[in-house]
Amino acid sequence: MDVFTPDSREANAVKEFVRRDFQPRYGELQETFDSHPKWRRLSELGTALWLDTGDPEEISSLWTREFSAVTTNNTLLNKEVQKGSYDTLIPEARDLLEQLGQPTADQLRLELAFILNAVHGLKLVQQFDAYVSVEEHTDLADDMEAAMTYARRYYAICPERFIVKLPLSPAGILATRKLAAEGIPVNHTLGFSARQNYLVTRIAQPAFVNVFLGRLNSFVADNQLGDGSYVGERATLASQRSVQQLRANHGLSTQQIGASLRDGGQVRDLAGLDVLTMPGKAAEPFRDMDLAIDDIVDTTERTYEPPLAQGIDAQSCGLSKLWDVPEAYITAVEKLAEENLDAFTPDDLVSFMAEQGFADVFPRWTKEQVDTSAQEGKIPDWQNWAQSLKSGTIGLDALMNLAALNSFIADQKDMDDRIMGMINE
Repeated sequence: MDVFTPDSREANAVKEFVRRDFQPRYGELQETFDSHPKWRRLSELGTALWLDTGDPEEISSLWTREFSAVTTNNTLLNKEVQKGSYDTLIPEARDLLEQLGQPTADQLRLELAFILNAVHGLKLVQQFDAYVSVEEHTDLADDMEAAMTYARRYYAICPERFIVKLPLSPAGILATRKLAAEGIPVNHTLGFSARQNYLVTRIAQPAFVNVFLGRLNSFVADNQLGDGSYVGERATLASQRSVQQLRANHGLSTQQIGASLRDGGQVRDLAGLDVLTMPGKAAEPFRDMDLAIDDIVDTTERTYEPPLAQGIDAQSCGLSKLWDVPEAYITAVEKLAEENLDAFTPDDLVSFMAEQGFADVFPRWTKEQVDTSAQEGKIPDWQNWAQSLKSGTIGLDALMNLAALNSFIADQKDMDDRIMGMINE
């Protein structure tokens, strides 16, 4: 994909444009915010507190000095774009890009999305002195070189506070490995299982890995496989322990994020996790919950047992692969770590894991499967995938990853359509 290189005239002009009104106060704002005993207690347990929203008003209503970061993504930025927050900026950015040359339609889409993400991220840094996870365009999910180029450009705009989000894909994993070696902090997103995060942490060594736990609970509840409770929580804590094991054994520094929280009870039930990134619908209820401070305790050694429907067991419907990291899998990942990974292509990574007996981690999706997932939305229809999950040809974590990426692609297109419609009027 033809993109501006980080040190090019065009990239520097874009950087100057997005930073033109940026006036940070690094390290000066924390004491100006209130404190709250519940957030303070979680911090004492070792949990970093992030807010999962890009809405400045919502952040303001929840932010205390215990919070350190916000996470944005294409869905959250799209809400700001659809509200008209950047109707003035978009044509100005278009004019800049046209002054720099004759961008193709694809270049315009990528650059305008990059500019909007960067400007919005800088706004949040300036207002809250927050670390901000900024996300790349979904077109880059399978383009390793372009993903690295945009990640370097994001980081160059605000190395003091920007964390770059890359998706869990073969290309994303290999790109993350190279970026992490350069010292660029990567929030490796769209993770759903302990085994996914074990591989990513061992091979790519990002700053952060995720489990989108709320979506796992919704998968079980929406498909009537159980009431949906504690599925994501179990997977998240299992992933935390796997990451901790790698930190201890290999001197890594990757942190586990619990993401896609749906309610305040999940904040309580995951106390002690490395990082919790909370939407307002989870943060506010936890803050206001009738809960004694002494009842907020470290939960990271717990193994929750999700209640499943009669006749449903965790193995046959694929749930156990969310939290199990068997010895054979660890052995396969260790063999992978011994390879010349800097010379690997994404297809090499897929083939290697298939040869080790774990093709279900990176299935070679057919067009029909991709289309089915896109039609289903964020939560897969179990009936469409039950046989493949039972036979082990695909992993539930991989299926949830595909659904999440397709969902982000849809939101990205919605944002792109509004932006391109404005500049083509």
